[in-house]
Amino acid sequence: MSTVLMKKQSELIDELKTITTEGQNPDTLDIDILDVTGVLEKINNEDQKIAGIVKLIIPEIAKAVDKIVDAFAQGGRLIYIGAGTSGRLGVLDAVECPPTFSVSDQQVLGIIAGGDKAIKKAVEGAEDSKTLAIDDLKAAKLTAKDVLVGIAASGRTPYVISAMNYGKTIGATVVGLSCSYNKKFAQANDINLCAVVGAEALTGSTRMKSGTAQKLILNMLSTASMIRSGKSYRNLMIDVSASNEKLYARAVRIVMQATECDYQCAKNALELAENNTKLATFMVLTGLELVPAKAALLKNKGFLRKAVEQSEQSE
Repeated sequence: MSTVLMKKQSELIDELKTITTEGQNPDTLDIDILDVTGVLEKINNEDQKIAGIVKLIIPEIAKAVDKIVDAFAQGGRLIYIGAGTSGRLGVLDAVECPPTFSVSDQQVLGIIAGGDKAIKKAVEGAEDSKTLAIDDLKAAKLTAKDVLVGIAASGRTPYVISAMNYGKTIGATVVGLSCSYNKKFAQANDINLCAVVGAEALTGSTRMKSGTAQKLILNMLSTASMIRSGKSYRNLMIDVSASNEKLYARAVRIVMQATECDYQCAKNALELAENNTKLATFMVLTGLELVPAKAALLKNKGFLRKAVEQSEQSE
């Protein structure tokens, strides 16, 4: 090993000492000698801490949601970018949005260091490349209208920090999601979501508590933003895309739940509404025909509750 490489390795080891997720958890030092139940209880004990930690940064998460809602209203996108587990979690959240909320597969994007092949298999060195991050964002045509969320459990990933710095030069709103405070990471974003989960049950395995915290926060970012964009009615997924048998059945049930109508009524309404769950629900609730119902929803920017209230006031 060359002197330069040895120095670089030494510096990295020193850096890892400062990262909380790389610490050795004093509560799990005996995890290797426990029976299966004991191991699982240790892991579960650590997992139970996560929701409370995420709760502490809800004010910051709310700021990010407001920016995402504004971006959506202006035709902007929500773009996640990360490496390894962090990148995969971003991709997972992104691909769930179209079937859940009937949005374009371009409205929420997930970018992972190393490309799509890295979803299944680690691409060595990708997370260390600063130029690759910029290339990936250029390929995604990042603009000032977009919200970019950089995800890195450690808060040190060069690929992610480079992506966030580039996002700032473009004028995009930049959000950073990490589980260990890092000054460079914080300086590279506009809204810093740092959920300090502490040492993992298995030292350095950030797919565990860190991954859980990231998943919770990503769920909150996308779901709250969609709700605030009119993608729900009460607590129902009113914009669900009936793209397969299960989702069609769910759509029928949602219409029934929202309107208290029977199965046949809900099914008929969906057929008239061309399988648009929100439109079908609105038609049942108001008795409007297809064309005026579409116009009323459009006038209210897709917010079903507002459209129903306006329809009731005009009667």
